[in-house]
Amino acid sequence: MSSTTATDRAHWRSPALGDARVLDLPGGRLAYHDVGSGPPIVFVHGLLVNANLWRKVVERLAPDFRCIALDLPFGAHTLPLPAGAANTPPAAAGMVADALEALDLDDVTLVGNDSGGALCQMLITTRPERVGRLVLTSCDYRDNFPPKLFGYLKPAARVPGLLRLLVQPFRLHLPRRTPIAFGWLTKRPIDRAAEDSYVLPAIHDAGVRRDARAFILGADTAQTNAAADRLRKVRQPALIAWSTEDRAFPLEDGRRLAADLPNSRFDPIDDAYTFSMEDNPERLSELIAGFVREPVRDAV
Repeated sequence: MSSTTATDRAHWRSPALGDARVLDLPGGRLAYHDVGSGPPIVFVHGLLVNANLWRKVVERLAPDFRCIALDLPFGAHTLPLPAGAANTPPAAAGMVADALEALDLDDVTLVGNDSGGALCQMLITTRPERVGRLVLTSCDYRDNFPPKLFGYLKPAARVPGLLRLLVQPFRLHLPRRTPIAFGWLTKRPIDRAAEDSYVLPAIHDAGVRRDARAFILGADTAQTNAAADRLRKVRQPALIAWSTEDRAFPLEDGRRLAADLPNSRFDPIDDAYTFSMEDNPERLSELIAGFVREPVRDAV
């Protein structure tokens, strides 16, 4: 009987996502997953998770859509960036835009969650050419970046070596369900293999921790406020699919985002915390599929 090592679990990807592929981008190498066919949907995750976050949604959408889940360098990735590479949120948003270009995608439905939603706001207000539609699930907005629940991360990242110590308890399962980890991001426990893939890379790989630290230290509310100030100029249709029980991202922020975007609609997702794609993937998948199929309406 073969054993499964921590390294194996760190590199695990859901079969629903298909095999990992790699793009060589100006900012570094980026892993991604590409399954299905039809109108392209690109999924952008947030800090300290990876493409596995979208596995339940991709499984439901891939029969009708081309689903591309990126593995961004946010602390749960497998391809560390070159030492010294820029990994601020605006740089990461640029990497997403570079990925769309490298894959020669057009009329993309861009889907973001958590800090990935902040990146989507930055991208659509700076490099919107390849984006046809925008979906924002519970995510950072204006001054809630990072959310207060995870405000401890920035002070921890400022102290060399402290981030390494901070992640060590998450070798064990129980600490992962505390509020400062995943306890207030999902209502129910995450599949163990997916959860391992979120926490083990930062435990075992100094390059992964370096990238996460750079992203955390590079985050500034000036970035999200600047993006939000430009949202009224966005003409692409937008769906704001916000979790009604979210403990990190207030429901009112979702409504404000919908009001900021001229061609948008707001749809709540019940029975879910921040990670609606974990807690209620049926509802989120249904909303995305219906939204992509809708005829494009001109902004008022």
